[in-house]
Amino acid sequence: MDLTAEAARLRLRVVTDGRAGIENQALGLAEAISRLAPATIEVVRVVWQTPFDPLPADWKVPAMLAQGHEALAPGVDVWIGCGRASLPLALAVRRQPCAPFVVQVQDPRLPPRRFDFVVAPAHDGLKGGNVFEILGAPHRVTPARLAEAAPAFADRLASLPQPRVAAMIGGRSKVFDLTPAHAADLGRQIADAVVAAGGALLLTFSRRTPPEAEAAMRAALSDTPGWIWDGQGANPLFAFLKAADHVLVTEDSANMATEAASTGRPVHLLPMVPRRPSPKFARLREALEASGAARPFDPALPVWTYTPLDETRRAASAVLEAFAARG
Repeated sequence: MDLTAEAARLRLRVVTDGRAGIENQALGLAEAISRLAPATIEVVRVVWQTPFDPLPADWKVPAMLAQGHEALAPGVDVWIGCGRASLPLALAVRRQPCAPFVVQVQDPRLPPRRFDFVVAPAHDGLKGGNVFEILGAPHRVTPARLAEAAPAFADRLASLPQPRVAAMIGGRSKVFDLTPAHAADLGRQIADAVVAAGGALLLTFSRRTPPEAEAAMRAALSDTPGWIWDGQGANPLFAFLKAADHVLVTEDSANMATEAASTGRPVHLLPMVPRRPSPKFARLREALEASGAARPFDPALPVWTYTPLDETRRAASAVLEAFAARG
């Protein structure tokens, strides 16, 4: 082992509560940093003891942790947190002697100056001298990762007709809902579009998809050629994105929309049932459309081209620049 080269590697620590949508943002940023500079990545998942979990970040202390004390261990250069569970630890780490460079992903709902660097979605409207805005959210989708995932599913996908239409279906949130009736209607529209094009459907549901809505959409799509993943075994999402000629995404997820827009395939935004007005999501939708990546869902499945979004790499470059400037 070349000890000099090993010592020169940046040591990155990713700290989240382990939920896929949260962890993938912080881990995606760390992986992008490691593609720009030699680095090692450590992932820590934290859990707060039940009585203390609802407390504000400033009221929590490490003794209240049920899991993840290693998030505070020394020996790291860049500390990357994402999500509410990471906030108290980010604040604690930054108070340590010889503290690492603390990066928070997403709007922390705390003054940005309390962190070294904040990578935030532009649609959140967060401002500050150390805030770096990106379109959407950081993620782990790259051309290399899609190519790496494809062979494991090649036999099943190779025989499917084109155009292949990948669909990423979300679910209920504070802003949107996916009712059984709406899911059935979307399913019928998607089925008609795929059948009219003579193609095949490649569909995944998210963890937030209500079971009743999933069942209604599956029923509406039951005669559609393709593959609707049942949640068993390895997740074929990256292989679906690699094989896709079009990507359909429900409008409830900045993560999924940004992942889709990184592929260079036409991204069709599927409408959801609004639960309350959301200027933030309206701004995200407008930005995706302005970038050329996305348009409202059109059953005719028009084809268009655009430069794939690479916001995660842009954020990673900004983190490295800010880290170097701190010295």
